[in-house]
Amino acid sequence: MVDLLCRPVNLARPIGDRVLYETDPVVLTGGGITINSGVTLARLGVGVGVFSYVGRDAWAPIVHHLLRDEGVDDELLIAHPTAATSTTVVAIDKGGERCFFHSVGAPKLLDASAFYDRLDALGRSRFILLGYYSLLPHLEPDLHDVLARLRARGCRTALDAAGDGGAMQPLDRILPQLDVYVPSLAEARHQTGEDDPRRIIEAYRGCAAPGILGVKLGVDGVLLSPTPGEFIDIPIVDPPGKVIDTTGAGDSFFAGLLAGMIRGLDIESAGRLGAAAAGCCVTSVGGSTGGRDYEFTARLAGIA
Repeated sequence: MVDLLCRPVNLARPIGDRVLYETDPVVLTGGGITINSGVTLARLGVGVGVFSYVGRDAWAPIVHHLLRDEGVDDELLIAHPTAATSTTVVAIDKGGERCFFHSVGAPKLLDASAFYDRLDALGRSRFILLGYYSLLPHLEPDLHDVLARLRARGCRTALDAAGDGGAMQPLDRILPQLDVYVPSLAEARHQTGEDDPRRIIEAYRGCAAPGILGVKLGVDGVLLSPTPGEFIDIPIVDPPGKVIDTTGAGDSFFAGLLAGMIRGLDIESAGRLGAAAAGCCVTSVGGSTGGRDYEFTARLAGIA
């Protein structure tokens, strides 16, 4: 999606009719997990491609340009014949917290047939990171089958949630086909009805989830579970600068985690790389602009 970033905005103040709010220059960048995680992975030295829809509108060339400029393959970024490019206005306060004005656009129309038509290309990947569970109504009924077909081709699978996290159905059928699933605490609570992160993970294991599970805990870090009954606490990594904007921190964590796994790191080290990638993310406006290269991020993580 295209993000228009506006800061600083007093989020405690109601939006008023005919009121002028003076801000810093508005920043135009890419957003959403596709760009946030994709660009971060590319900066960490991983070859990345994007599969999604954009519209046939003025925003689409901007998305293509943003991806190509970061070395991300956009061959599977497809122009939908009728729907618009996904766009968001992000209002950010002085502390980096934010709210969103969002038009979902074409990505919401992704369905299983779009994946089946491109299984050969997608299946050659080492990993596919898919967002967002609960916001893809045309895909979710068949998502377990899509993921199963990808895994059968040797592609590992990861999923991120969004919104309120959705329900445990059809997630209960999707979890057995996931190699990595690490939602936020708010999303996980809504899905499972549990408050304790360990009990949340146990609920996922109860759906025959075989992979790496976890819960993102904000300033309390991330709890990861590589195998049943095994838990690893990943603390936050101090950012290499002032916190400017927390947009995309979770997406950057996912990117660092997967980059570490692809490089063969143990799960704790991969998790720390994810935490360091998130720390880099929050030092810049936007979810895809603060990422650093692997050497810098690994040193920040304390694993170099």
